Amino acid sequence: MADLRDARVLVTGSDGFIGSHVVEELVKAGARVKAIVYYNSFNSWGWLDTVPADVMKSVEVVAGDIRDPHFMIAAASGCTDVLHLAALIAIPFSYVAPDSYVETNVRGTVNVLQAARLAGVRRFVQTSTSEVYGTAQTVPIKENHPLVGQSPYSASKIASDQMALSFQASFDMPVVVIRPFNTYGPRQSARAVIPTIISQIATGKRKIRLGAVSPTRDFSFVTDTARGLIAGLTAPAEQSVGQTINLGSGFEISVGATVEMIADVMGVDIEIETDEARLRPANSEVERLWADNSKARQQLGWAPEFGGLEGMRRGIENTVSWFTNPANLSRYKADVYNV
Repeated sequence: MADLRDARVLVTGSDGFIGSHVVEELVKAGARVKAIVYYNSFNSWGWLDTVPADVMKSVEVVAGDIRDPHFMIAAASGCTDVLHLAALIAIPFSYVAPDSYVETNVRGTVNVLQAARLAGVRRFVQTSTSEVYGTAQTVPIKENHPLVGQSPYSASKIASDQMALSFQASFDMPVVVIRPFNTYGPRQSARAVIPTIISQIATGKRKIRLGAVSPTRDFSFVTDTARGLIAGLTAPAEQSVGQTINLGSGFEISVGATVEMIADVMGVDIEIETDEARLRPANSEVERLWADNSKARQQLGWAPEFGGLEGMRRGIENTVSWFTNPANLSRYKADVYNV
């Protein structure tokens, strides 16, 4: 990993699943981190509360809200780089509250971009999502694949990515768009498919309630995603600025086959029950995602450490080990489906 000892990196969404892992990886690389967490009256720092104390010595935590432009300008002051991860990401909730996705994912991103521009940062990494492609029209999916907003969430992320790229084109801001495919691992929301399977099994259930099991996904272990996002900070400008770059393992697996792998790792026999509440509207379901990760290999010098079926099994084993720790499992309501 590149040396980041001269960096003071602003990380939005650092209290979240991927963001907390990014903070850890940045500190390992020698960076000082200014971690933005979503303000709340509980004084919770989200998943940063579980990060080892020796890591947190290099982290300044600031509570606020990216929807406030004045807060963001103050937060970005003095920072050398920005990793922007803060977003509403739950697809089911985007059907319920689409306006909030525009406020956070689009307007919030504009606020972070404006603040970064005023701070004169040397690199701005925008975190995208494979959901912007919709169901794959060609595979593996290259970065020039059409963008199709099949949910309010994906539409808001298309808009926020384009806003970031527009700042690069309009103001010569050093923007890199990193587009992770489906990330999984310790600390993920139990709303996501892999944690929901693991947490149901871990709490004794053998009839697992799921939505559609036929769609395929390209699953990436969270440390691979974190390394790829940080590579967006450190890659040579001529190979990365103004670019959109996929992060993925480079293979696809169905949700059903993923269930079988998890059950095998956990040593149980299970049945799948379809839960209507977990099904997306028919035209909104993304049926197939499979990343072409060649651009990340060539231009970021990145490669997945948990690639292919063998790598995914190792990642699942790590994830199962974390979720089955009673201290971690107790943080989840495995019997309640959270949109």
